[in-house]
Amino acid sequence: MIYLDNAATSYPKPKEVGKAMLHFLEKVGASPGRSGHRLSIEAGRLLYQTRESLAELFNVTDPLRIIFTLNVTEAINLVLKGLLQPEDQVITSSMEHNSVMRPLRELEKRGVEVKVVPCSPQGDLDPVDIKKSIKKNTKLIVLNHSSNVIGTLLPIAEVGEIARKHSILFLVDAAQTAGCYPLDIRKDNLDLLAFTGHKALFGPTGTGGLVVGERVDIKKLKPLKFGGTGSRSESEEQPDFLPDIYESGTPNIVGLIGLKEGVRFVLKKGIDKIHQYELELTQKLIEGLKEIPGVIVYGEDQVKDRVAVVSFNIKDQLPSEVGLRLDEEYNIMSRVGLHCAPAAHKTIGTFPTGTIRFSLSWFNTFEEVEKTILAVRKIAQRV
Repeated sequence: MIYLDNAATSYPKPKEVGKAMLHFLEKVGASPGRSGHRLSIEAGRLLYQTRESLAELFNVTDPLRIIFTLNVTEAINLVLKGLLQPEDQVITSSMEHNSVMRPLRELEKRGVEVKVVPCSPQGDLDPVDIKKSIKKNTKLIVLNHSSNVIGTLLPIAEVGEIARKHSILFLVDAAQTAGCYPLDIRKDNLDLLAFTGHKALFGPTGTGGLVVGERVDIKKLKPLKFGGTGSRSESEEQPDFLPDIYESGTPNIVGLIGLKEGVRFVLKKGIDKIHQYELELTQKLIEGLKEIPGVIVYGEDQVKDRVAVVSFNIKDQLPSEVGLRLDEEYNIMSRVGLHCAPAAHKTIGTFPTGTIRFSLSWFNTFEEVEKTILAVRKIAQRV
């Protein structure tokens, strides 16, 4: 089997991930921060180690500014619904995933002004267009770091600088870059960084989080949910300090233990090394696909401007039919359709049918890329 659907969920995971999860279930098993016995204390210690590992990866000074959520979608909803009020303006791009667009459209019904800045057909965004869209009531800018459809990187550091000059908060959706592309919350001028654990961080599903930068006033960012935190139990009011204010309920502790090992795997390998290897795989894949008559590859030609996500179509063939043949005849796992990002597909001109998407990972090989190119060539020739 050749697995090329890592933009949805990475597979396989490092062996350490499963081992750590099994160890926790068999040897620890308790809830962190809820009891005073040794197993609960150990669970809390392991959970804090996950924060520390993520803090090292994202260059966060205080690990307690990392909030755990079930996924990047919950982290994004926390910010959008917790921060934006009627008559506020929020600026975003035409390359966003529905994780951003759907909550924004819901907030739009409640009086929030949503400004969508158009990107080029290659997914590029000009920071000047963001600057031109800023108004007196602009409260937030939210962008994905990289498109989940074509892998194009957006200029987050430049936009972050603009946001700072205008005293506007900046949220980045790092679903496709956390773990495979260098991210530095201070160097990149980020206020809020939403990430998911089950993609390039090699953790299990049901894990993710939000980095809350120092410019964010937590008194103005309302929690998405309220409840037990294991702290200040004498009060019926929600705690007002990080991370407890945003972490009600027992966390997915076993999943977050697995995430810790996924992050440590990335740190051990080196994110620059991972990024370079994935770029080499991507370059080979793009070059091979472009040589096939009838194949259209979308996005930037230069791999330095993208991550390891490649979308393409074959002339006169539906993406769904191509994906089915790849799976059933060649044992190649891809994702077809609109990838939960209709706005992005409208931007690149592939709506409503979508594309076939290949997304690579550290665990893919050049041999797999060669076999994939050969399979697409045969399908394009209707062999």
